[in-house]
Amino acid sequence: MNALLSPLPRRHVLTLPAAPSAIRLARETAEQAFAEWGVRPQHPTVGPALLILSELVTNSVRHAAPPSAHVTVVYSVGPDCLAFAVHDRHPYRPVLRTATAENPTGGLATVMELTTDLGGTAVVRGDCDEQGKSIWITLPL
Repeated sequence: MNALLSPLPRRHVLTLPAAPSAIRLARETAEQAFAEWGVRPQHPTVGPALLILSELVTNSVRHAAPPSAHVTVVYSVGPDCLAFAVHDRHPYRPVLRTATAENPTGGLATVMELTTDLGGTAVVRGDCDEQGKSIWITLPL
């Protein structure tokens, strides 16, 4: 079975106030969790993963509060991949696309470029009540 489709054995969930301090705390928690799970900080996926995570949390803090008072980050690691999600309770679901002439830069374009360059996937999943969403990133190790 493909590792990207199998359950990931390690998981950590962190919920923080939707404030600028959430960005640093989410990143530091990722660094610690990944290291504890055997993903060395020098692994070529870790640096880009932390940048992607920081960008997603920044977007939630800047654009989703209010109505989302909190941002939740889910971290997971398996034998061949790491995954994380950033969740907020704002109903807007962004379109994930790479940079184009009409959209030359921007946080989500950077997220998509890094994710694609690493051979990973990115997906937006809405909450059942349509009042929130999670952006899931999966990256091969």
